[in-house]
Amino acid sequence: MAYVPGVALLAALAVGCSAGSDGSASDADSKPGGPTVTTAPPGKYRTLPAPCRAVPGSTLKDLLPGVAELPQQQQEKAFRGSPTVTYDTDRKVGCSWKSDAPDSTRNLSIDFERVVSYDPAVSDDDRARTLYAKKETAADLSGVTTPPGPPEKPADSTAGEETGTGKPGGGEGSAGPSPSASGTPGAPGGGSEDLRPRVLDGLGDAAFLDDLLTRAGSTAQHRTVSVVFRTSNVIVTVRYGEQPALVTKVPDSKELQEKAQALARKLAEVISE
Repeated sequence: MAYVPGVALLAALAVGCSAGSDGSASDADSKPGGPTVTTAPPGKYRTLPAPCRAVPGSTLKDLLPGVAELPQQQQEKAFRGSPTVTYDTDRKVGCSWKSDAPDSTRNLSIDFERVVSYDPAVSDDDRARTLYAKKETAADLSGVTTPPGPPEKPADSTAGEETGTGKPGGGEGSAGPSPSASGTPGAPGGGSEDLRPRVLDGLGDAAFLDDLLTRAGSTAQHRTVSVVFRTSNVIVTVRYGEQPALVTKVPDSKELQEKAQALARKLAEVISE
């Protein structure tokens, strides 16, 4: 019986040492004062608007001439638009419309992409900024250099000829704009407005406009104006095109550019609501 208190004391000491060791291990794991990992902030936008309802009806009537002359049921179907097929509507959505008028066919499409960075060290905004920069680079806003060829003819003898360009001033396999009153993209320093592909100011955090004129064989020329802009972690693309019924007619660049830009600014407001 004299040894029981001593055994009990040893057991108590053993328990105390064990508890102390566990506490030390726990403190070591927490590493107080060590470097902390900072997670990049999420993007401003967590959702996307419904694309087929993002464009006001009055705007669609202006962008799609000819639809207003259709029977009521066909009008409603045309203005309703066709949703873009996508497998993740939380990240990317879109919608397209088309109108056929006696003098031309118009096409309109819009796309919203919400960028999410899965790298904790890279913010959604930074990731969106990188993706937008790639799109701008791919658009080649500086124009396409014309490949070497025969000596150039005098300026007055080349008027009205095809330049073999998809972009104003260069390219391959497409018809270039003619210098008539058809909305031909102008150049700085000239008498006409500069309508070449370019960076845009005052639209989102960054924006650019591309203008592509194409023609395959003897078919009518088709012009597509694209406006792409980024606002925080969302990238929006507007494409507005026209193909006249007459082979000899060139789609008006100025009209298409003005309307595409106006729509892009409306969509920027829709996103911010």
